[in-house]
Amino acid sequence: MRLTIFDIENWKEIGATLARNKTRTFMTGFGIFWGVAMLALLTGGARGGEDLLKRNFAGFATNSGGMAPDRTTIPYRGYQKGRGWQMDLTDVRLLRESFPELEAVIPTFQKWNSTFRQGKNSYSGQLIGAESNYTRMLVPKFYCGRFINDADVASERRVAVIGKKVANQLFPGVEEPLGRMVDVNGAAYSVVGVAGDASEVHLNGSLDESIVIPASTFRRANGYGENIDFLMMVARDNANLTELLPKMRSVVYRRHDIHPDDEGAMWVINIAENFEQVDTLFTGIDLLALFIGLSTLLAGVIGIGNIMWVIVKERTQEIGIRRAIGAKPVDIIVQVLCEGAVLTVVSGLAGLSLAALILGVMQYLNNPADAVSPAYFQMSFTTALGILATFVALGLLAGLIPSIKAMRIKPVEAINSK
Repeated sequence: MRLTIFDIENWKEIGATLARNKTRTFMTGFGIFWGVAMLALLTGGARGGEDLLKRNFAGFATNSGGMAPDRTTIPYRGYQKGRGWQMDLTDVRLLRESFPELEAVIPTFQKWNSTFRQGKNSYSGQLIGAESNYTRMLVPKFYCGRFINDADVASERRVAVIGKKVANQLFPGVEEPLGRMVDVNGAAYSVVGVAGDASEVHLNGSLDESIVIPASTFRRANGYGENIDFLMMVARDNANLTELLPKMRSVVYRRHDIHPDDEGAMWVINIAENFEQVDTLFTGIDLLALFIGLSTLLAGVIGIGNIMWVIVKERTQEIGIRRAIGAKPVDIIVQVLCEGAVLTVVSGLAGLSLAALILGVMQYLNNPADAVSPAYFQMSFTTALGILATFVALGLLAGLIPSIKAMRIKPVEAINSK
C-alpha cells in the first residue's frame, strides 16, 4: 500500500478525502490562499513602493546636496537682520580648497521667466548657466545631442541644451533639432542637445522647461560678474555630507560676516540625508511586511494542522483497518502528509496567481508612458517559489504530529472506536 506519486488510486483517495467535507476544506484552503497572496502582495508591493519613492530621486547623485543664500535672521557685526547677501566664485574656490572630501563643487546660475523663441513659436521658462560638472550632481535624461562641455565654457560659446518641453513647443514635429538656432532673451544660440528631467523631483526648477547655456556665457550676457545663484556639491564615497554641510556653511559665513548660528541665512538641501531616510523607511516597511506575512503564514499552518487532526480522528477506523490488513506505519504518515501537501500547493498556487494579477495591474497603473523611471510591482520567480515552498514545508511540519498519531493507532482499538 505504499503511496507513490504515480499511483492514481491514491490521488483519487486524497481528492475524495478532501472533498468529504467541502466547507472545512474550503475554509482551510482559503486561509492558505489568503496567507500566500498577502505575503506575495506585501513583497511585490513593498518593492514597487520603494521604486515609486526612489523615482523622485532618479538622476541625483546619492551623496549630494545644495545651498543658496537667503536673508539673514540674526544681527551680526553691525549688520541688521534681513540683510541680503550673495555667494560668489570666490566661495566656490574656497570650498574646493578647504574640503578635499568633496568630489565636485558646482556653481549654477538661473534667470526665471526667460523668453525662448524660434520663428513664430515661443516659450517662457528658466535659463540656466552651468558648467560641464553639472551632470555630476544631476544626470539629465538625454533625448539627443550632448551637454555643455569645458570647451563651451572656456570659449563662452553661444550653444544651448534645451528642455524636452521647450523643444516640443519651439520645434513641433522635429525629432532632433540639433544645429538649429533658438532665440534666448534676444540672443541667438545653437542647439547642441535636448534633455529633460530624470526625476519627478526638481532641484531649482524643471529641466524639461529650461534652457541650459555655458556658465561663462550666462554671466557675460546677464552682467553677473562673480556672483552665483545656487551652489551644488557632490561628496566622495567615503565622506559624510551631513557632517560636511555645517562646516561648509561656517566657512562661507565667516567670509560674509554672517552670524555662525544664523541657519535661516542659507537654504540647504541634503539629498544624501533624504536617501538615508528613504532606505530607513523601507527597511521598516520590509520588516512590517515580513511580520504580517509571517502572521498570515502561521495562521495558514495552524489551519492545516487543525484539519489534519480532524481528518485523522474521522478516519480512525479506516486507518485501523489499513493497519490490520498490512499497511506499514510509513504508508499512513505519507498519506496524511500528502493530503495536507495537496491542499497547500493548490491553495498556494491560487494565492500566487491572484497576487501576480494584482501586482501586474498595479505596475501598469503606476508606469505611464511619460514616467521618468519604471516602478516594478513584482516578485521574482525565485521569491514566488520560496513563498510556496515555505508554506508547503511548514504545512507538512504541521501535519506531522497528526500523521504520527495516526501511525500509532493500534488496529484493534481503531476498529472498535466510534
